[in-house]
Amino acid sequence: MRTQPLAGRTIAVPETREVEVFAGLLERRGARVLRCPMVAIHDAPDPGPVLNWSQRLAEGGFDDLILLTGEGLRRILSCIDRHEPPLRAGFLDALSRVRKITRGPKPAKVLRELGMTSDIAGEPATTDGLVATLRSHDLSGRRIGVQLYGTEPNRPLVTFLEGAGANVCTVAPYVYADAAENQAVRALLEQLRSGEVDAVAFTSSTQIERLIAVASEDIVRSALARTLVAAVGPVVADTLSRHGITPRLMPEESFFLKPLTAALEKALGASSS
Repeated sequence: MRTQPLAGRTIAVPETREVEVFAGLLERRGARVLRCPMVAIHDAPDPGPVLNWSQRLAEGGFDDLILLTGEGLRRILSCIDRHEPPLRAGFLDALSRVRKITRGPKPAKVLRELGMTSDIAGEPATTDGLVATLRSHDLSGRRIGVQLYGTEPNRPLVTFLEGAGANVCTVAPYVYADAAENQAVRALLEQLRSGEVDAVAFTSSTQIERLIAVASEDIVRSALARTLVAAVGPVVADTLSRHGITPRLMPEESFFLKPLTAALEKALGASSS
């Protein structure tokens, strides 16, 4: 039987939706795979409140909708698509009719992608700016849906709205990574720094940004200096380079998991011979 080409090698794989596919490709070649949580944002663990809030909007239960982030609207739509697809049409129809209030350019961008526009934009793009903008509007008796960011209840905004006479209903369509996940990222950086990892394979730019968000650019650069840094393609490679990290490996033509696996096999196999 042919010796497994990556036997004895340790490869770190930042988690993505395809982490098990990628890890399986490497493990079948003998590698020890370190999986590390690199997703900073997760869907709300219980889709029920998100679907109930969305159903209320679809049934005409809101006069105004405050969108604090673009991510939030995307997550609401993906929750509907996964758990209650028939609700999507009614949700979008109602979304087109309510007065849409945005904080910053990102929720406005998602609305444009849906063929809609923001009716009121907070200036500046902060909670305080949003409150200041809304002070000139009569909110008494208005039924206002508020899409939150993470699990932060945004009491200043909700308190203002309720004080202005509005009936407020909030929804939290996503949560941020918890302390345990952040600690797992720090543990991976320590393993990289100590030379325990032969290669780390990045498959998205967000994974790199997550590392730097948990630690710092200097710490990440130092930790990656002792391992083979691989990028699935030029976009990821450019992100690494922008942070002062030199990618030493990238597939030559096809920028997918199988070519990346083959490139790792070639590089680590050659260096062990």
